[in-house]
Amino acid sequence: MELPMVYLARHGETAWSRSGQHTGLTDIPLSTEGERNAALLADRLEHIPFRKVLASPLIRAVRTCELAGFGAVAEIDRDLVEWDYGDYEGQTTQQIRAGRPDWRLFRDGCPGGESLDQVGERADRVIARVRATEGNVLLFSSGHFLRVFAARWLGLAPDAGRFFMLLTASLSALGYEHDLDEPVIRFWDDTNRCPSTPHKVVQ
Repeated sequence: MELPMVYLARHGETAWSRSGQHTGLTDIPLSTEGERNAALLADRLEHIPFRKVLASPLIRAVRTCELAGFGAVAEIDRDLVEWDYGDYEGQTTQQIRAGRPDWRLFRDGCPGGESLDQVGERADRVIARVRATEGNVLLFSSGHFLRVFAARWLGLAPDAGRFFMLLTASLSALGYEHDLDEPVIRFWDDTNRCPSTPHKVVQ
């Protein structure tokens, strides 16, 4: 039996992702470069059969989904929105640490925003929906949420997301080894943006 996989597509570049500003619920569009790289996802995903496609309602994820060729079939899932950074929205890590030198997102969360546990609870709800689907699933979301999602997929605490870096317009895949009780990472943070190069799944 072929085991299903869940593919994770991080949205393309925005002005704030380029500058390093924390972008939670601010609905900022893709940059020109972000649109170009998001469109390249189409070549890499078009031959994979998906039973379900889910996207964050934020425009950067919705537009990435459209450019990748799945706008007509995607369902909007509000649990896929990025971490709510509260008082730290729009700030860079350097700016935050100017007033709080020891701050770590995955340890401390954000005042006025979501706690790490709340993000983990959202990830768990999406995982439950994914695992109830018979077949491959494709998710379009944002970096920090997808990192927490990966940690929870593996049965790790949400703060383990700190180990999983993700670049914009990257593609990752989670799946299983021998059966549905053995969740694994199949590949991670793949930013191969040359559509003529075949995509290889790490076995």
